[in-house]
Amino acid sequence: MDVRDKLGFLVSVATHGIPSYVSASLRPRPRPAHVLFCMVDHFEPGTGHADPGTEKQRMAELASKYPALADAHADASGQFPRRTWFFPPHYHRHGNLRKLVALCERGYGEIELHLHHGKTAPDTPENLRRTIGLCLRDYSRFGVFGMEGGRQRYGFIHGDWALNNSLPDGRFCGVDSELSILQETGCYADLTFPSCGRSNPVQINRIYYADVDRHWPKSYATGVRARAGAGPRAGLLMIQGPVRPVLVNGRPTFGDAIDNGRPPSKKLIDGWVATSIHVAGKSDWIIVKAHTHGAVSGETVLGRPMHQAFSYLEAAYNDGSAYVLHYVTARELYNIIRAAEAGEVGDPDEYRDYRVGPPSYDSSPDILEASEDLREAVSRTYRG
Repeated sequence: MDVRDKLGFLVSVATHGIPSYVSASLRPRPRPAHVLFCMVDHFEPGTGHADPGTEKQRMAELASKYPALADAHADASGQFPRRTWFFPPHYHRHGNLRKLVALCERGYGEIELHLHHGKTAPDTPENLRRTIGLCLRDYSRFGVFGMEGGRQRYGFIHGDWALNNSLPDGRFCGVDSELSILQETGCYADLTFPSCGRSNPVQINRIYYADVDRHWPKSYATGVRARAGAGPRAGLLMIQGPVRPVLVNGRPTFGDAIDNGRPPSKKLIDGWVATSIHVAGKSDWIIVKAHTHGAVSGETVLGRPMHQAFSYLEAAYNDGSAYVLHYVTARELYNIIRAAEAGEVGDPDEYRDYRVGPPSYDSSPDILEASEDLREAVSRTYRG
């Protein structure tokens, strides 16, 4: 992060973050408060120029270690923690997607779309729309993605936090109309942020709708807040993780990241819950969206630090009186947000499948890599 990134982000924290922290701390906490913990994984098994052997080893470690980790924990309803893997098409090779689907078949998580583009050349609206369509087609051969009203729906995380051409010189995107293309192709929500850098929305610690008709870079910076009882608003739903200063090894850090250098400590978790992200008017449903790059942070997110984090969540935020804990996927979180907007009340568990139904995962197709036309569409602007 360069100096301009840091200054821009810190201005947002000062003007929007600090007032939200103060407001959250002064507001009486509803009893019980339902804590919705959603862990999203920018899952890139070949990242860091890994050789095929390392890539396969990362997949094998996930397949063997995550079930053991998840099976040792449970939320208020007995549901073990499930991860949402946002999977990019350039790593649909070596059977990676098929192996991930096999985990989802067993109930350990769900898969959504992660896309890197515009690296070697700025992307175009036409190629982006085609790329997403081909991703939906290829992934759907394994039953990935749920349906809403007969339409395929997906959650989205942008590679390099460059959503809607938000970085200078078209780096890692190039498409000013990206939000409208996402909505056209069935995206139910963007879960990219926070980035804690230049691309970070000005409107932090909020669930809101970005205007898809504003075709200019970083048009999602602000929007209309999601509100209980008001119904869905026009635009693309932005589901953000908490931005709150927390000291890690004596230095202030921000954001919702979990990695080997920033394990999910009690102090970090307490800060996330205290930030109290929620649909306006529904402060008893607290949203904690955390992210990781799990393929390279397995030491933390598959090992003892994550085990300790889940244990702490279950001890501190699941007494049934002050707090009730819910482990949710990205799709379920979207559904619960929509239920809040519709004025629904009570136990959020009732609304896990409120709008977008659960995918029907099937790992039986003997498909080990992306189709040739999808590989070609991705390679037009992204190689790496």
